[in-house]
Parts: sequence; C-alpha cells; structure tokens
Amino acid sequence: MNDLLDRVRQCRVFDLAQPYFVGMPHHPSHPPFLFSLSKKHGDFVAPGGASSCAETITLGGHVGTHIDALCHFSHCGKLHQGGEAADLQSFGAGLQRFAVDTVAPILRRGVLLDIAGLAGKEILPADFVITQEHLESATALQKVEIGAGDVVLLRTGWARYWRDCRKFISEVRGPGPRLEAAQWLSARKIFAAGSDTVAFEFVPEAAMPVHVHLLVESGIHIIECLNMEELAAERGYEFLFVATPLKIEGGTGSPIRPLALIA
Repeated sequence: MNDLLDRVRQCRVFDLAQPYFVGMPHHPSHPPFLFSLSKKHGDFVAPGGASSCAETITLGGHVGTHIDALCHFSHCGKLHQGGEAADLQSFGAGLQRFAVDTVAPILRRGVLLDIAGLAGKEILPADFVITQEHLESATALQKVEIGAGDVVLLRTGWARYWRDCRKFISEVRGPGPRLEAAQWLSARKIFAAGSDTVAFEFVPEAAMPVHVHLLVESGIHIIECLNMEELAAERGYEFLFVATPLKIEGGTGSPIRPLALIA
C-alpha cells in the first residue's frame, strides 16, 4: 500500500473537468444546470453557535463534463447489442440495459491527440472536420500509439470558450470527427473517445452518425466538455485516465471529474 501511495504522490495530476456554474453552457436538448442555496448560515443556529449551509442542484446527465452511457443512443429502435429500446425503458426507471450505473470506475491508459496544435491553431474553427488523416498525423507527430481499452481525447481548443455560453454552444455548431475518423478509432477497440466540445462529433449533423457508430454499433463511450488546455500545454500525451460516473440507476449519462496522472 505504501508503495502505491508513494507512486501516486509522485504523479502530476491534471484536472480535466470544466466548472459548474449558473449560466454555464449546455446542449439545448438537455436541461440547464441550476443552483441555489436552500439553507443559509444563520437560518438555524444550534446551541453553542454552530450553523450550516446547503444547496439544491438540478442538472441533466449530459450537462458539463460527462460520459455517455451506451444506452444514450439507439438506432432504428435498437440499443447496443440489439435490444429493443421501447421494451427496456420507462420514465421512472430509465434504461434497463447499458445504463450509466453499470460503468465501472475508469482507470485506463489515456491518450491526448492535440488536433488544434497539429493544425497550428489555438482554437479550431467551427467548420473544422477532424479526419482520419489528422488522427494518424497526430499519433505520428506525438509518437504515441492507440491500443485496445484506451481512452482517446481529441483537443479542439473549444474549452477556452467555456465561460462564453453562446460561443461554446454556437447554435450547436462545432469541430469534431465525422464517421470515417470515428471508424478509425473504433477499429482500435478503444474504451472511450472524448473531446472539449459539447457534441464530440462534427455538428451540425442531424443523423449523429458518430454517436450511433460509437455507442450503438461499437460499444464505445463518449466523453464531452473536457478541459485539456493545461495537459496539452505540458505535452501530456500519455497518462493514466481516472474518472467515476455517478451510480444513477437507469441513467443515460453522468457527470464525471476526470483526472490525468503522469508519472
């Protein structure tokens, strides 16, 4: 145990999560983050002078830095591995198969592909499509390989827009991979793919083919709204990725607080 603790203490830790605040960006198909103190200091004072404060929070499972469960998407009525979504869902219980509470704590090799850096830009434009060639060039330039079970993160630079809700959402327009690049990732049998945008894939794209391919066809999770700016600045291209979804029974997604650990 002491050896494990010593090794962890020697690691540099990078926080990949975006902060939550009232007015923060959220995809228009999901509810916003709402916060209010429900009890202020001084509302009730205990004998001896102690007082406590508390809040009420509401948000959707796909708001802020979060992971998509495999049941988040279906295609032609079927979930991953072919289950009929209509038979496996209810308002009160959520999804009976591939829900977010079945996702184990994530401790896996992480790879950052700095696509914005590759393109020589701080922030990719909204109409930038990440291609298979970009992914191949990034792995070659950064001298990294992608293996089975990895978590692969694509940096576009859009994390810098996080405090500007209108610019970050941009009427759901933004850079990302299209299907060909997603197939390149899935061929490597990764565990999850993530980015710093609200939709991961290139949008607008009404059919959401990348979500369908990764979640439904391939069983690969999607992570959105990451912040990789500090990690990219330090050229932290390989790391231990650590994150845990909330155990929301039947949930289609969950907020996470992801960390990158580099020895």
